Amino acid sequence: MTKSTHYAKKGEVERKWVLIDADGATLGRLATRAAMILRGKDKPQYTPNADTGDFVIVINADKVRLTGTKAEHKSYWRHSGWLGGLKTESFADVMAKRPERVIEHAVKGMLPKTTLGRQQGMKLKVYAGPEHPHAAQNPTKIDLEA
Repeated sequence: MTKSTHYAKKGEVERKWVLIDADGATLGRLATRAAMILRGKDKPQYTPNADTGDFVIVINADKVRLTGTKAEHKSYWRHSGWLGGLKTESFADVMAKRPERVIEHAVKGMLPKTTLGRQQGMKLKVYAGPEHPHAAQNPTKIDLEA
């Protein structure tokens, strides 16, 4: 008798809600943990071509930190497609305007650049302060140090 590999089907994946507190957390370690949960790699029924991940809520995004001198040197850029259309913003400017974008950018950069990756990225909810509107989902809080 041969054992066959189990592939997760669309209806049999049970999604949970996970809460991550970014207060004092390092950006890269937080982003890798969130991306792993979004993809479902922490579950035994992980399937690479199916969305088996959970929803992730990140609070206190304005209190995330970078190590070393990255806070002074890190910059985010985008291009409009036109000549001379390169726009650059420093880490401090982005944290002052929209601190949620820093975490979203880091996590979505770790997801696949496919339709599946965009679908997994939509399950990420980031908030600058300690309040979030997802209390009804009863999220389980995880510790990043563990």
